[in-house]
Amino acid sequence: MPYALLAAVLLLAGAPSTPAAELKSWSGKQPAAFELKDLSGRTHRLADYRGKVVLVNFWATWCEPCRDEMPSIERLKERFAGRPFTVLAINVDEPESRVRRFLSSMPVSFVVLLDHERRLTRAWNVRLLPASYVIASDGMVRFTALGELDWSAPDVAARIARLFPRG
Repeated sequence: MPYALLAAVLLLAGAPSTPAAELKSWSGKQPAAFELKDLSGRTHRLADYRGKVVLVNFWATWCEPCRDEMPSIERLKERFAGRPFTVLAINVDEPESRVRRFLSSMPVSFVVLLDHERRLTRAWNVRLLPASYVIASDGMVRFTALGELDWSAPDVAARIARLFPRG
């Protein structure tokens, strides 16, 4: 086995698939607005959700941490039922048939969008899955999580709850 290949195999064998995530304050520039279609062909624009807290989650069916965190995202959505909160789960460049097949075994009530050709994934500079961004009601990103996160954990939910408009 060539040395470079052996080194790559050893590096990957010793590395976790994704690091344990934590909800971190966002300090980067604001990502690009977007317009994507859901599985029904309906167009969703990020701007349509202004006034709500939005969890934008980039994921793929082949990504085990992505699959593992989906139930906690669903619990978070249920926890904030009746509040101005939504989840936009953006599948990264997979055939629609594969996404549908996956969702038939893991039904979710949040919006699933399709990022064909990874255009939005590149525009948001996503390099690791899952990658999530929490956007406040003013349209500004406030938090990010790179890797699997338990979205239903009390401390995570409390931080997100503070983003809801008051009054």
